[in-house]
Amino acid sequence: MKILFRELSIFLILSVFSFGAARGQSSASPKTKLVLVINVEQMRSDYLVRYADKFQNDGFLRLVNHGAVCSNASMNLHIQKCVTGVPTLMTGAYPDRHGIINEIWMDRLKEKQVDAVEDKNYITVGSDSNEGQRSAKQLLSPTLGDGLKLSTNGNAKVFSVSLNDYSAVLSSGHAADGAYWMDNQTGNMISSSYYVDQFPSWAFSFNAKQMVESFANRDWTTLLPMGSYEASVEDDNTFERGYYEKWNTFPYDLKKLISTEGSYRVLKTTPYGNRLIKDFAVNLIENERLGRDDVPDLLTINFSSMDFANNLFGPSSVEMEDTYLRLDQDIAGLLDYVDKNIGLANTLVILTSSCSSSYSVDFLQQQYNMPAGYVSPESMVALLKSYLNITYGQGNWVEFVMDQQIYFNRQLIEKQKISIDEFMSKAASFINQFEGVKIALPSSGFEQGDYATSLLTTISKSYNFKRSGDILFMLEDGWQPQFKYRKVVYTDNTHIPMIWMGSGIHSGRYRGEVDAIDMVPTIFDILGYDIPSHCSGRVIEEILR
Repeated sequence: MKILFRELSIFLILSVFSFGAARGQSSASPKTKLVLVINVEQMRSDYLVRYADKFQNDGFLRLVNHGAVCSNASMNLHIQKCVTGVPTLMTGAYPDRHGIINEIWMDRLKEKQVDAVEDKNYITVGSDSNEGQRSAKQLLSPTLGDGLKLSTNGNAKVFSVSLNDYSAVLSSGHAADGAYWMDNQTGNMISSSYYVDQFPSWAFSFNAKQMVESFANRDWTTLLPMGSYEASVEDDNTFERGYYEKWNTFPYDLKKLISTEGSYRVLKTTPYGNRLIKDFAVNLIENERLGRDDVPDLLTINFSSMDFANNLFGPSSVEMEDTYLRLDQDIAGLLDYVDKNIGLANTLVILTSSCSSSYSVDFLQQQYNMPAGYVSPESMVALLKSYLNITYGQGNWVEFVMDQQIYFNRQLIEKQKISIDEFMSKAASFINQFEGVKIALPSSGFEQGDYATSLLTTISKSYNFKRSGDILFMLEDGWQPQFKYRKVVYTDNTHIPMIWMGSGIHSGRYRGEVDAIDMVPTIFDILGYDIPSHCSGRVIEEILR
């Protein structure tokens, strides 16, 4: 029954595509056998310049020197996180269409919180943990991989690899042949029964090598002498929280960190997490025989160590620079393998990021005297509750708060016969008074389309009628939320890297505006297939030959 339900879901999702005939192999590039999307999470585009003098020629610089560099690419999301950025990249649409507005949101009909990828209808494949109970059920739009499946009558092979479950699931989509990620408890690469019925023998063999255990017995030391890291602030500085807010200088005893953490999750904050993903991806290409025929296959590789390391050390840290210098080696090894076994001339490579990163408030204030500050959402909501109680009487008016969204108790509002529009408007006006808040908007305006053509399109494109909150607010540039009892991932940097390399690509530097949602339609155009009707982006014609 579960298999039948999944197959029906895939059919319904794919049915939103335009069913026009593909342009056919005669107009498609005959050499494109593999589409390789490399998503480096939390990557600032200026890292390509900042660390360039230490990069080797066959890694990042091979892409920069031989590819089309879109230097003005951006992703304009209300909630800027990898969990919202990955589906935006891979569907060619914003959350108003694909539906992933955050890692968690409130389902009003079921009156419960919903996780973006957790799905207990499926089981873990590859270990005995529950970390494989994941699916793409909540993703409302087809991904690039789903489109390739439809356009090739199911013959294209589609896979994704990541340290994180949400990146693997949301980049592969619904119809993929496999999505793999790291199990925090065992350190093994795993998947979900949503994708694979039986764990492949080659993946079992890979896990049997116990690479994670090997990494766990090492220290994380710098690749180069400490004096070589001129692009970073000093290793011992007050801006870095570090591991457990007490270890923030090299070298790092990984065995001690893993013991303190109680799982292998801490390896995701080190370059060794990326090495694991690179080696697994190479094994996958080899054993699944990707790029070995005339039907283009897809592999999305999500390097996620920077996502974790950014929160601990910041964009200007020695840890960040060292992570990128080591990732440069991993990308060089990956591209060398692809060139030898498939041919880079037969491969379309896209390097990009699902989310960029910002500097910390303390760094901006103390190092450069920049206007920045912290906003306490907890205090803001507490005062809002008091205001609503004074205005409308005692009641549980606020039902759920997540990041820059506030959900109200609509049943109580209706029961008290209060105008929902008036209620939202007054609440938004109250939030707008807080220092650091750029603007707070009631959802009623989005429902009526009032903001669709204004400067507020960033929020509008992220607003999903059934999933988004009643108040959506944005912070001023440089301001960040700060919670008392939980850590938060936040960035206001919309700029992302985007580099294209392969057959049909005209190398060079392109300064025109490019949106993250332009990636998917451009890939379909290069391959010669019809662009799916749900895609909101354009074909980046200026980079094409």
